[in-house]
Amino acid sequence: MSHIGSLWLSANMTVSTFAIGVLARPVFGLGFVDAAVTIVLVNILGIFPVCFFATFGPRFGLRQMILSRFFFGFHGVRFIAVFNIIACLGWSSVNVIVGAQLLHAVNADFPSWAGILTISLSTLIITTFGYRIVHVYEKFSWIPVFAIFLIVAGLFGRSGRFDGRLAAATTTPADEAGAVLGFAASVFGFSTGWASLASDYTVYQPVDRPRSVVFAWTFGGLLLPLCFSELLGAAIMTASASDAGLAGAYSQSHVGGVLAYILVPVLGRFGEFCMVVLALSIVANNCPNIYSVSLTLQVVTAAAAAARSQRIPRFVWTVVATCIYVAISIPGYDNFEAWLENFMVIIGYWLAIYEGVALTEHFVFRRGFGGYDPEDYNEPDRLPPGYAGLASFVCGVIGAVVGMNQVWFSGPVGKLAGGTAGGDVGFELAFAFSSLSYVLLRAIEKKRFGR
Repeated sequence: MSHIGSLWLSANMTVSTFAIGVLARPVFGLGFVDAAVTIVLVNILGIFPVCFFATFGPRFGLRQMILSRFFFGFHGVRFIAVFNIIACLGWSSVNVIVGAQLLHAVNADFPSWAGILTISLSTLIITTFGYRIVHVYEKFSWIPVFAIFLIVAGLFGRSGRFDGRLAAATTTPADEAGAVLGFAASVFGFSTGWASLASDYTVYQPVDRPRSVVFAWTFGGLLLPLCFSELLGAAIMTASASDAGLAGAYSQSHVGGVLAYILVPVLGRFGEFCMVVLALSIVANNCPNIYSVSLTLQVVTAAAAAARSQRIPRFVWTVVATCIYVAISIPGYDNFEAWLENFMVIIGYWLAIYEGVALTEHFVFRRGFGGYDPEDYNEPDRLPPGYAGLASFVCGVIGAVVGMNQVWFSGPVGKLAGGTAGGDVGFELAFAFSSLSYVLLRAIEKKRFGR
């Protein structure tokens, strides 16, 4: 069971998780207390579906996208799988940009594209060898990263620059609430981002493994690194209000500049070594994404094509996926802050919709685990037709659009959710719209088709 906990621990004890916490002050203008409360509560909310879906793996032996046929139908799930592939590739792109920033901060002559390639190829090598090698790597990779984060925390704490009483930069309570909602959307998108992969990494557990044990190991493996890394990032950025050097380091080199500002002046070459280790921590975050892309591709294709695709070695799909996200990352490097914020909230929107449909099917229509026959997973005529799931997905998109509040678009509810700048309630409305519409539409579908 420790394999489950260590996998999620390593995948989230990374510098990209730290980067989410860093956003609290420069992007959303939050003080530490607001940021800390948001980080803890929203992470708990975001990981609950991940932990729950992880319990399906031992019980049914089905990977997450195959399991999703029970929610969206045999054919409808292909549409969902496409979203999952896009999410995995986009997330991998965000992650390698963070790592490349650290490598560039260590050596300004090291180009960003070279950093992106270094981290991407390292990930490719590990994922090429499959599930067991990924697990072996993830079992230990969190240890040096955690040690370096402790060093960062110690150096920053000793500097006396932490300002736990720093107030939000907003002028009214309504504006502050809007900023909290915006930050919460980013935190939620990161923490719940594993929901569409959750059972991929528990299918090899014994079928009689207690669900509570699987849930608990997943919960601990996710919550501890998410909260620790994000709180550290938020705490350090409180100093940016009074420390022009730190603010300048962030402005010039983003997350890499912040960590270099803390580590290198005191530790010298060892500090640079720590930066390289933190940059390579991205590999642990990207391994589950890229490994699961190769599994998801088999769901997208039709049955005959899927049979042919399974004859193609899985490493071919991982190579293709790596090439795609590298191609996205290189031009996205110079616009990282906007890329990170926008991508995280979009991930939150789509997974809130997925969770709304899946959880409603499980609790309302299946009434628990006893309502499934795992043998039906490859029988289209015994699975839901999928019309209700896809229609509810569209309803969820409408909810996200109505509630979002981004630079590029603000929905009518999003404009009213905060103060003058509004507040993002896109993932909340996406979940509400998809789950409520699914109750009605699925009831009609079952009455019409009998399944």
